[in-house]
Amino acid sequence: MALLTKAVRGTGDLLPGDSYKWQAVEKLLMETAETYGFRAIRTPVFEHTELFQRSVGDTTDVVQKEMYTFEDKGGRSITLRPEGTAGAARSILEHGLYSGPLPVKVSYLTSCYRYEKPQAGRLREFHQFGIELFGGATPTADAEVISVAHTAFRRLGLKNIALELNSIGCPVCRAEFQKALTAHFESHKEELCETCLGRLEKNPMRILDCKSPNCGEIAAGAPTVLEYLCGECAAHFDAVQANLKAAEISFTINPRIVRGLDYYTRTVFEFVSGEIGAQGTVCGGGRYDGLIEELGGPHLPSLGFALGLERLMMLLEKQGIELPDAPKCLLYIAGVGDEAQREAYKTTMLLRDEGFYTECDVVGRSLKAQMKYADKLGARFSMVLGEDELKTGKGKLKDMKTGEQREVELGAELKEVLYDVTLGDLSSAISEMENGDAKNFLSILMDDKQDME
Repeated sequence: MALLTKAVRGTGDLLPGDSYKWQAVEKLLMETAETYGFRAIRTPVFEHTELFQRSVGDTTDVVQKEMYTFEDKGGRSITLRPEGTAGAARSILEHGLYSGPLPVKVSYLTSCYRYEKPQAGRLREFHQFGIELFGGATPTADAEVISVAHTAFRRLGLKNIALELNSIGCPVCRAEFQKALTAHFESHKEELCETCLGRLEKNPMRILDCKSPNCGEIAAGAPTVLEYLCGECAAHFDAVQANLKAAEISFTINPRIVRGLDYYTRTVFEFVSGEIGAQGTVCGGGRYDGLIEELGGPHLPSLGFALGLERLMMLLEKQGIELPDAPKCLLYIAGVGDEAQREAYKTTMLLRDEGFYTECDVVGRSLKAQMKYADKLGARFSMVLGEDELKTGKGKLKDMKTGEQREVELGAELKEVLYDVTLGDLSSAISEMENGDAKNFLSILMDDKQDME
């Protein structure tokens, strides 16, 4: 029988075998942001189209070519979010969070949608981790945001990922740069692609971001924005670099970084890797001091970044960084007969309430088939309940690797045995860790203990 349909081109399924690895990475990213004071925000998957036209910029490829825009049943133009910053900024403005203590720090894990040619690490539906800092004008805020990404990459164990830095100035100094750019590209007008001819009139900086090889070659000879920075922007950029050096974060200056969205001002940056093909930018961001004003709010200097999860997972795999597997079943309880199956289910539920990953039969397998299934699950222990076990209230706990068995009571004693096994495993894991990792792990255990209490 043929499949009715398959996943839409440019989308993908995250299967159970991989989802736990993603969850482990996502947890690390969110916890890293939390140590810097960033708290989670969730915004709608779609917004009014004008939000992205105004914030992202109507001369960008995102707005011109890539947005998923449709008219809803009320005749409103709606767009699936192509990136996370605009929705977060709209939310901060709409709910008046900017009138409280500043800065407002938010983080998010989100799906985004762009109609572009599917490629390695970038699908039409893709996923991002991002942070936004609203209400921070100082160079220290720039270093703070960059440090979150740097810390996350270090905690993940990534190597050979480079930070590239640039400043694209403010509207004042950028106006002079735009004149110089226009003059340069006007002299090559007949060689530009059709899209860049339109950009030449509206925003020549967008030509620097063109993917056309011919336009890229012309852009390589263009003047750089660093040559036109005003005194304030130059001082800000120097201070950002000084802060990064103080934090011992290595970087290089790349005057060709402009990022792909119009709302950026001053500092822009990318974390790049040469190990995942041509699309080597894993994380990108920068400052957007005028965005909140553009959306109808007060002047609120802000900045942030977005990190592509698909590209990050590719890089982790490429570098052979091991991620935790999904937990294996600790105990499989098999039942022989209806009454024993009910007792197996009852005991399984009690143990699950204690936090133990326990399984029992739910499809009507024979005892032999149940034990085969327990083996496939990789269960650490198994126990068979029958008439004798029901009478005595005891069962034989079998170690599935060694074959060793011990008789235990089905209630409190079984729980105690499983607790002892779990604590022994944790003790062994901690002893194999380096001091710093062990301290982090123990702090997590203490948090869990407090949650349980």
